[in-house]
This record gives sequence, C-alpha cells and structure tokens, in this order.
Amino acid sequence: MTKADLVELLSKGTGLTKIETEAVVEGFFLTILDCLKNGKGIEIRGFGTYKIKKKNARAARNPRTGERVDVPERYSPVFKFSKEFKDFVDQGLKQKMSREHE
Repeated sequence: MTKADLVELLSKGTGLTKIETEAVVEGFFLTILDCLKNGKGIEIRGFGTYKIKKKNARAARNPRTGERVDVPERYSPVFKFSKEFKDFVDQGLKQKMSREHE
C-alpha cells in the first residue's frame, strides 16, 4: 500500500476530501520525523513506539576488498510494534488462512 492508497482509504472512511486527508497524513508523518529528529520518542498505545537508538562507532570490513572501514557513531530510528498490534495481525491472518483452507 502506498501513501496515496492510504490517503484514499482514510478519505473514504472519514468523509474528508483527499486534499484534507493528505494534509493530515503528511502532518502526522512530519510530526513523527520532527520528534525523532529532536531525540523524543513517540508512544501510540495499542499500536507501537517510535524511538531513536544510538549505534556506537565500530570497525567493519569492506566485503569486496576486505579492507577495514571505520563506521562512525550514528543514531537510527526504530519502531517497535505493541503486543496488541502483533496479536491483532496474527489473529487476522490465522482467520484468513483457515477460511482459505475450508
């Protein structure tokens, strides 16, 4: 599913226009990015948590040449799904698979 598909589904479900829905979706994404850029995490209960994880500097190897490469310290965004989210997806797929095998 693309962002355009998401906007269309949300637009139909909410009664908002596609332009209004796209503004809300874009605003949501920008808010998440802005919070993470400033080192803040976001917790959406029942859905998941966005966080920043620090990756320490390390030595690596170039797989092509075998040469040592120094990888600098960096910060990486991570998303962890909530238990409720995982259970919901698991149950939905199990039900779908059981219907297909009947």
